[in-house]
Amino acid sequence: MPASIVTFGGKRPVIGRGVFLAETCSLIGDVEIGDETSIWYGTVIRGDVMPIRIGARTSVQDNTVVHITAGYLGTTIGNDCTIGHGAIIHACTVEDFCLIGMGSVILDGARIGRGSLVGAGALVTPGTDIPPDSLVIGSPAKVKRAINEKERQQILFGAAHYVELTRRYLAEDS
Repeated sequence: MPASIVTFGGKRPVIGRGVFLAETCSLIGDVEIGDETSIWYGTVIRGDVMPIRIGARTSVQDNTVVHITAGYLGTTIGNDCTIGHGAIIHACTVEDFCLIGMGSVILDGARIGRGSLVGAGALVTPGTDIPPDSLVIGSPAKVKRAINEKERQQILFGAAHYVELTRRYLAEDS
């Protein structure tokens, strides 16, 4: 069973090269997926009334929801990001090299600065602007401190690991 790729409002998702789309994911409408990105099982990316842009080498893990706010805000996820299982990414911007922890919720108009780590289960409230290289935890989410070198390396390793896993899945499927 292939992934569900749905044209809506005359817009069909655009998918880059070397992308892994799990068979139970759904991409709807004005969605662009960058090269070597992976969209995992049960994920819904719904750009039905505003655009969603996901960069290259990004992993959007199982049961994540990526959506927009009608007539107001689209969603952008940068390059080399890891979006953890069960996250909700709603009408916001996640810049390059970010890790969004499992079960986190990022709400309308929020911006997660480049290289930041949002801890599992965090709730980033509407309009929150997280500076680059921040460790963010809690509900509501607050910047705890700047990430350290070990955390920066974990973010980079996680993104690279999922690019390799994407290649393995594509090789198994061919």
